[in-house]
Amino acid sequence: MEQSTCCTADGIHVAIIMDGNGRWAQHRGRPRTEGHLAGAAAVRRTVEAALELGIGTLTLHAFSSDNWKRPEQETGPLMELFEEYLRGQIQRLVDNGVRLHVAGRRDRLQAPLVEAIEAVEEATRGRRRLYLRLAVDYSARHALWQAARMCGTADEMPVFERLLARAVHEEEPAPNVDLLIRTGGEQRLSDLFGWECAHAELLFLPVLWPDFGAEDLREALQEFQRRERRFGALVPETGVESLV
Repeated sequence: MEQSTCCTADGIHVAIIMDGNGRWAQHRGRPRTEGHLAGAAAVRRTVEAALELGIGTLTLHAFSSDNWKRPEQETGPLMELFEEYLRGQIQRLVDNGVRLHVAGRRDRLQAPLVEAIEAVEEATRGRRRLYLRLAVDYSARHALWQAARMCGTADEMPVFERLLARAVHEEEPAPNVDLLIRTGGEQRLSDLFGWECAHAELLFLPVLWPDFGAEDLREALQEFQRRERRFGALVPETGVESLV
């Protein structure tokens, strides 16, 4: 896949809360599991678009720790779909220079899924065109609590950030989130990366996740470009040179 030269996201970090799979299916009179299948197709489209747009880090919030409250009839097939996606995408990720990491707890995942996670992380290690992070069984509050427990006498922020990365099985801290998108019309963070999103621009879209595509991502980046990012100072820092 060749990277497009018509626009650039200048290596920014985009996080997306992928909301709306179940409602997408219900609106069509289909089982919620079909919504998750359609959502997986949207993941593939979005990763391809991120590569074309030059996004540096893409974090997709796939399954929060709170989602375990849902019935096993939904969570079981969802975890099977996640494992199938990982195993089926390894070569494609490698060929396109995508490094994949799964952030979150692993002690509550089934062994075959953990094995698939470790396999894709190892296979894509060292790829640098796009850093793709999937948040699964993730809770920002739990990660912060775990990092604090490991902190001991460490009193420097970089040390704490490395411990926070360890809490979600990440080797090094990811860049702070520049743009956080939530699909599905809801306007909340749902316990996603509270530390990394401290200065993120927030964008809430009505489109349900299975309908999200490359043009939606491009328009979100254009909206990001129009915003002024001052980080508490007076001089704007846009973070993006040009998207058109």
